[in-house]
Amino acid sequence: VNGDGSPAQLGASWDGRGVNLALFSAHATRVELCLFTPGAERETERITLPARTGDIWHGRLEALRPGQLYGYRVHGPYDPERGHRFNPHKLLLDPYAGHLTGRVRQDDALYGFPRGGAEGDLGFDTRDSAPFMPRCVVTDPGFAWDDGDHRPRRPWSETVIYEAHVRGLTRLHPGIPESLRGTYAALGHPAVIAHLQRLGVTAIELLPIQAIADEPALGARGLVNYWGYSTIGYFSPEPRYLGPAGHVGFKAAIRALHRAGIEVILDVVYNHTAEIEETGPTLSFRGLDNATYYKPRPGDPRRTWDCTGCGNTLDVSQPAVRRLVLDSLRHWATEYGVDGFRFDLAPALAREPYGFDPRATFFAAIAADPLLSGLKLIAEPWDVGEGGYQAGNFPAGWGEWNDQFRDTIRGFWRGDPGQLPRLTQGLTGSKEIFQASGRGPAAAINYVASHDGFTLRDLVSYEHRHNEANGEGNRDGHGHNLSSNGGVEGDTADPDIRGRRAALVRAMLASVLLAQGVPMLLAGDEISRSQGGNNNPYCQDNATTWTDWEGGPAHDPDLTEFVAHLLALRREHDGLRRRTFLTGAEIPGTGMRDVYWLCPTGREMTWEDWADPARQVAGMQIGNDAPDGRRLLILINGSPEVAEFRLSPIVPGPQWRPMFLSNRADGRPDGAAATLSAGGTFAIAPRSIVLFRQEG
Repeated sequence: VNGDGSPAQLGASWDGRGVNLALFSAHATRVELCLFTPGAERETERITLPARTGDIWHGRLEALRPGQLYGYRVHGPYDPERGHRFNPHKLLLDPYAGHLTGRVRQDDALYGFPRGGAEGDLGFDTRDSAPFMPRCVVTDPGFAWDDGDHRPRRPWSETVIYEAHVRGLTRLHPGIPESLRGTYAALGHPAVIAHLQRLGVTAIELLPIQAIADEPALGARGLVNYWGYSTIGYFSPEPRYLGPAGHVGFKAAIRALHRAGIEVILDVVYNHTAEIEETGPTLSFRGLDNATYYKPRPGDPRRTWDCTGCGNTLDVSQPAVRRLVLDSLRHWATEYGVDGFRFDLAPALAREPYGFDPRATFFAAIAADPLLSGLKLIAEPWDVGEGGYQAGNFPAGWGEWNDQFRDTIRGFWRGDPGQLPRLTQGLTGSKEIFQASGRGPAAAINYVASHDGFTLRDLVSYEHRHNEANGEGNRDGHGHNLSSNGGVEGDTADPDIRGRRAALVRAMLASVLLAQGVPMLLAGDEISRSQGGNNNPYCQDNATTWTDWEGGPAHDPDLTEFVAHLLALRREHDGLRRRTFLTGAEIPGTGMRDVYWLCPTGREMTWEDWADPARQVAGMQIGNDAPDGRRLLILINGSPEVAEFRLSPIVPGPQWRPMFLSNRADGRPDGAAATLSAGGTFAIAPRSIVLFRQEG
């Protein structure tokens, strides 16, 4: 050791001359740095960090260089009944490590106690876990961003999100070199960027890419955690996607996406870690300072408190843990240039200590941060603890996954009665959910399919989940999917059933892309991707989850153009991207209200109309914020029959030109589509949506 170093920057920091090391532990008695050579199962040297400032242990080594492999052994009390689980026989990962190499290999030596022993988790295990652990790597950023700010900085009103998995999106893409497929670098390949631009996507939201450890139960079944909601390294990219370009390939991909005007949002998991419950392995946080990092069960510090369904809950109410999360977010925003974050099970981050608090310190810290407060922040607004459903209760500046919109869209197009009022609420931005928090329509992240559940094609092809391959007896995943198979479970050659399914897919896509708020698409839905009815393929790193770019049995070659046309219309018309809610109030100087709800006869809807549970046909006429002031008319027919709709004469003397018809394969009216006069009628195809624009 060449000196005490500094406690200011946690982790292993290379400054061009040497490496400063700093590690938090409030209850440790000694911290040892372990140095490894490549391929060695055990360390070649142990060095005790010489200094402690407050709760940070630190030291400096001039001889270390980028590429050095390391880990820690931390000494302290092994007293589970008081929440302490220190065990220096277990090699620990640095929470601030910028890169990990290798993977956790399941072995009983990873546990702090002898598994199956008479004392349970109160026992003490002396086996060395180093042979089964990844190594931390001292990193040099080694990547020069160009001068200037290259973030696209898209306003929420222009944002269209595409949720994707790094490996799944690119593993089978024929336009990407084989050596790059499934890697971070592939995200920046021209073939991927061209597809996103063709669609009109403005942001790609990546499933978790922070380093993970596979759950022991998955390893026993020969499976892996594909989705990645099992984090063990909050500063390190998951090594399995590095490819030949390494972490620099990820940075280069983000730069290429930025140059194409596309933002990058990371799905992040700060609510729990891969160490599972108190009887799980000791990989990092548990051995560094279990009593600080994890929320204890009230009155029983031996046990972890779990509001995540994953065995533990990170205690973000603790200053050191909150600092870890904030430092990690800043790391990805500065070192990699990412543009925002989607927070998995976000209420868990605002439990102080156990109840959700919309004024939590975590929210206040982000709001006060000049970097983070300017990024896109999205909450999954629920966890599985008491009071965990918090939709609408996140602060200003945050968007939220709108599951109520998802369920309403599915139910309406399935034909469930009484869904029309809820459908219209969703189409206007879910004011009933988000207005009370002072936010506008952009708070609603609207979707009908996400990674969690059926793909859009499977929503219309399966009425039951088919998760047998997961090895959990088909008991995992949602049982309530609001799906419909049209009469046959799974793929079919029946042309009538296939036609009905295609119509429903297009209608649901149109509902998402024409609604006020921020639309989100699941990667592959634009080419009719299927998972074979598996609605929880979190452990399927195979053709089940990889996007088949060359087409499966129900591949729809026109669906990409359908989505592209809809998104082009969305860009063209401000009325589809409002910053404020539609209220029915008069637009100053026009004598017109901002929205009218219409019956097929052309008159306005009454309370009696809204109360009719069998009603499946309605019109929505809205004011357009564009300079030309043209109004838009959306007609909806959720019934299986053609519906005649009288075009409303509410606007004096307008003509209406059809711009989009969801019953057409590409959504485009044919070249001979007539401009219709107010008072005329239009036949809406079964299970479809039509968009008109006012002319003249």
